[in-house]
Amino acid sequence: MLFLFHSLKYFYGLLSYICNMKQLLFIILVLFCMPSIIGQETEKLGVKKDSVVDSKYREDQFYASVTYNLLGKKPNNVSQSGFSSGFHIGFIRDMPINKRRNIAIGIGLGLSTNSYNQNILISEENNTLNYELINSDVTFSKNKFTTYLIEIPIEFRWRTSTATEYDFWRIYTGIKLGYVVHNSSKFRGLPNDIKLSNIDNVNAIQYGLTLSAGYSNVNFHLYYALNSIFDNDTKLTDSGEIVDMTAFKIGLIFYIL
Repeated sequence: MLFLFHSLKYFYGLLSYICNMKQLLFIILVLFCMPSIIGQETEKLGVKKDSVVDSKYREDQFYASVTYNLLGKKPNNVSQSGFSSGFHIGFIRDMPINKRRNIAIGIGLGLSTNSYNQNILISEENNTLNYELINSDVTFSKNKFTTYLIEIPIEFRWRTSTATEYDFWRIYTGIKLGYVVHNSSKFRGLPNDIKLSNIDNVNAIQYGLTLSAGYSNVNFHLYYALNSIFDNDTKLTDSGEIVDMTAFKIGLIFYIL
């Protein structure tokens, strides 16, 4: 598994170089517009969608998700502020395991970016990382850390779909494995801005439980981390308290094809 993550790291690096967030959102928009465009062109050609029944159909193989990211197990006096967002896209191979094809196993590959706005200032002095709570009298406009991951979602899938039914109920649950290929922290305030990248204390492997449920295009999505974002050596400089915060993400997920 680690070999796969390391191999994909180089692919993600190239993708990160050529894609910024606006381009990522554009890709998501194109993915969700394509089915509508194809459907319209099919109708223009006089072909009915129900005229051909695919007995080997698969469902929900591309996904895009937007989440609100919360932090669990926060040290004393640590709080979040603003909107901590997550953006996730990927492909899941749908593999039905029964004759009706409404129960399946899904294994996929995706990309994810997650930001966490909070009041722990990460700085570096003499090659030593410091984690300090920002005093209430300090003026700042931004303080966040961000992770960029390659992810492998594994799902057990149940739905009410048929070969000709395109709107259906679904409940998908499983586990998501992630490899952090890049991370960064940004502080914008007084007395000076601080930017760091590839912080050693961030756990390279992130994993957690997932649940997606809904009807048709509207589906709720939850992610509950099973390990901490930072390693066990990460402590607040002033109190010595371990920073073993975990991620909890709640949002919407959209499936196509």
